[in-house]
Amino acid sequence: MSLNKCNIIIKNMFQILCLLVVASIFSACAHQEDAKPGPSEDHDKQNDPPSQPEVTWKLPIEIPEGEFYKVGGWYSDHHLLYITNLEQSSSVYLYNLLTGNSELLYKSEVPIVGIQASPSKKNILIQSSPSTYEGQVTILSSEGSVIYTQSIPSYELAFEWNPFNESQILISSFNEDWTFQMLLLDIEQRRTTELTLPQPFIKWIGNEEVAYLNWNEDSPSLVAPLISKNLSTDTEEEIANNVLQFATYNDILMTVSIKDEEQLQASYSFYDKNKKELNSFSIPHLSMFSGWLVPYNDLNAGKREFITLKPLKSAEADAYREGFELVSFDMNNGNSKVILDNLKNEPILLSPSGNAVLYGNRFEVIIDLKTKELRKLVVK
Repeated sequence: MSLNKCNIIIKNMFQILCLLVVASIFSACAHQEDAKPGPSEDHDKQNDPPSQPEVTWKLPIEIPEGEFYKVGGWYSDHHLLYITNLEQSSSVYLYNLLTGNSELLYKSEVPIVGIQASPSKKNILIQSSPSTYEGQVTILSSEGSVIYTQSIPSYELAFEWNPFNESQILISSFNEDWTFQMLLLDIEQRRTTELTLPQPFIKWIGNEEVAYLNWNEDSPSLVAPLISKNLSTDTEEEIANNVLQFATYNDILMTVSIKDEEQLQASYSFYDKNKKELNSFSIPHLSMFSGWLVPYNDLNAGKREFITLKPLKSAEADAYREGFELVSFDMNNGNSKVILDNLKNEPILLSPSGNAVLYGNRFEVIIDLKTKELRKLVVK
């Protein structure tokens, strides 16, 4: 074969190879174009309405037996504890907001007064009332089995679960004349110890440290110093003065005081576990003959977000008719915003995530804080 013929063959082969490469490129591009939605499909997707939430609450609750008494609180973001009554007996149910299922956890032959989940939701405290002057405390596991039970002579009981050591619960036992006895229940050791504390309304601020307002009985006042006390060493320390009310949320302490001499503003201050002030804000203040009205409030410690019902102006509580706003306050940046308005001053309780609120004297209403929707849990 001559050199010219070889060159012609090589040249033709090269042209054919180039044509094959170009064809393959066009074919790949065509497949990519096929994979892309056409202009009309893109347009349709852009005009689609926003997708609905993946989960919706199954409401209202269908009561399995008896009559609805009240909701005891959150057990998780999607579970509620509630009480029903049937004649003299009471039952505690765990309600799944996603499935609409009610699971019977505990049944009592005597009326149940209240229920309270431990801070980690590991256990449940049941307060029942066999008689006017007797209270019964029952501790359940998360599955509903009885861990501990004890009867306490009392006219009324108050409980404060230790969030730093959940085997301990402070119990304030009141007599009919409102004299009191302070008890420390240790679930693990299965024993109750009497404590010497000057006030009945105590809050945990540490593993062995509590706080209380030290009211002076000889000189009645509307404010008092806030005192911390170590239960092991009995040492005391003044945290703040002229405090009207206080609350604790795990390692965050909140105090309410009067901001100005005219007593028109209530100041809310927040402190960390080292008692260092984190932030503060003020709202209008309602006065009463016997003191000041502090609207219902709650705090999500993880998000450091505080919510409260807020009056629109300062006034006398008995004459105030303008309703309350539900507002949130961000302790991280000091910003506040209105969530809802025209509400009554009734108890509120945040869900563990802080995305929903139980509202009402029996927590019979649930509020979605994202959509601002109010829904009744039970319809009679």
